[in-house]
Amino acid sequence: MPPERKARVGKRRRASSDKGDEDETASSAKERVGRKRKAAASAETGANKESSESPGSPQHCRWLMKSEPESRFDNGVDMKFGIEDLKALPNQTDCWDGVRNYQARNFMRQMKEGELAFFYHSNCKEPGIAGIMKIVKEAYVDHTQFDKKDVHYDATSKPDNPKWSMVDVQYQRMLKRFVPLAELKKYHLQHRAKGGPLKDMALFTRARLSVQALTTEEFDFVLSLEDEEPL
Repeated sequence: MPPERKARVGKRRRASSDKGDEDETASSAKERVGRKRKAAASAETGANKESSESPGSPQHCRWLMKSEPESRFDNGVDMKFGIEDLKALPNQTDCWDGVRNYQARNFMRQMKEGELAFFYHSNCKEPGIAGIMKIVKEAYVDHTQFDKKDVHYDATSKPDNPKWSMVDVQYQRMLKRFVPLAELKKYHLQHRAKGGPLKDMALFTRARLSVQALTTEEFDFVLSLEDEEPL
């Protein structure tokens, strides 16, 4: 695997910790702490969650995937991988490897070819949604877990029973304007108080996850913001 790819993949998620953006709300942090025990159990059943939901439950067929657009070195490897890096690759396609959080992994295992995901710039001066990509290959074994030289090497994962998966994504387009986290937070707080599509958005209720599920309603509302003036 070329050194450049190691740098890209490593940076994308910081998956081992799946840290949220520094300016997540205090209420989000409290909600996250309360979910810790539940999350451990749901991680094991996450792959089957959609099929077990009741007809009235939200259906997750859209996604938000975080990556770092600014240089950050981990064991000498630059973890930078922004949407422009994806756009510059052959066929504008790459594997989304390095995820080391069970719930984020399970979400990737639910992804279907052709589904859309927001490319979210994380751990940077201005985090937010930069553009759209498409799932072009469904979940398969993440090879970086077996590479001792990779920052995401996992000595506990075995080839005959791999723990971690990845998907392939393809750049689709930039948003007409960058939609920052600060603006999304304003809508989230408004919708929590008065009702609206972003009231339960995972970006604020499960902020640490590097791969997040979105309802169609959430995705469409966020996408509509590209045509609106900043809040």
